[in-house]
Amino acid sequence: MVSMSQAIEIQAVSKRYGQLQALDQVSFTVAPGEFFALLGPNGAGKTTLISAMAGLGRPDSGSIRIMGHDVQRDFRQARMALGVVPQELVFDPFLSVRETLRFQSGYFGLSGNDAWIDELLFKLGLSDKAHSNMRALSGGMKRRVMVAQALVHRPPVIVLDEPTAGVDVELRQSLWAFVQELNRAGHTIVLTTHYLEEAEALCSRIAMMKKGRLIALESKDKLLAHSARREVALKLSAALPAALAARVLREEEQRVVLELADLSELEGVLAALREAGVEVRELNVVEADLESVFVKMMNGGAA
Repeated sequence: MVSMSQAIEIQAVSKRYGQLQALDQVSFTVAPGEFFALLGPNGAGKTTLISAMAGLGRPDSGSIRIMGHDVQRDFRQARMALGVVPQELVFDPFLSVRETLRFQSGYFGLSGNDAWIDELLFKLGLSDKAHSNMRALSGGMKRRVMVAQALVHRPPVIVLDEPTAGVDVELRQSLWAFVQELNRAGHTIVLTTHYLEEAEALCSRIAMMKKGRLIALESKDKLLAHSARREVALKLSAALPAALAARVLREEEQRVVLELADLSELEGVLAALREAGVEVRELNVVEADLESVFVKMMNGGAA
């Protein structure tokens, strides 16, 4: 019996290319309706994993299910449940935008799909380009068509592999507005991006990969709370007491920046300043962001 308790279920997936271990026992699940980030540097194995999810590459071991359907044994249903927006701009230079989407509909056996195609064109700002040849479009417009192609069969699970790489701010904002609308409607979204502020703003749970291995898997809030330092920038009436010198990260113009393992340590810092007779004239706490967490994890820090 097929279980659909998870939108994506990846179990102990490994893949080797010659001497390169592209994926090494990767396991995680993504719940229906979740907005999930899959992060890692180039070469981490993200695209290899996405290719395996789409059935374009076969893992050496392990299993992948999309909406309960095994991508190898039950590939038709698995592919119907999944839409992938790849990194590369791949298109037929002889087709118009509308013809491209009709052709894509045909891959999934869908006829009479024009109403949904019209909605996609409108939502993605492509209505006035519907009859334009694909080769005449700008890179950003081609990217929008790639998104429309991935959604033409209304998949419940959508994977976005670097969807905003090299596109302008207007497209990025309109694309995220549309994707968030899809997520609110119940679609499961998996995002890979090098723009970490996007993942921080959009995603509720985050996985990090490095050299084919999963090295972190947490909710965004837990990851930010436990995996990165806090900084406090102080403008003082006198020199910093020697007792606090070990906490100094850097000195800025008229300010000293200290590192705290936890915000609870701030009271101890203030007490040491009071004891030394040093007045705090300005204080700013810099909270952790996803970029600082990511850099720490990639440099060997623990979650």
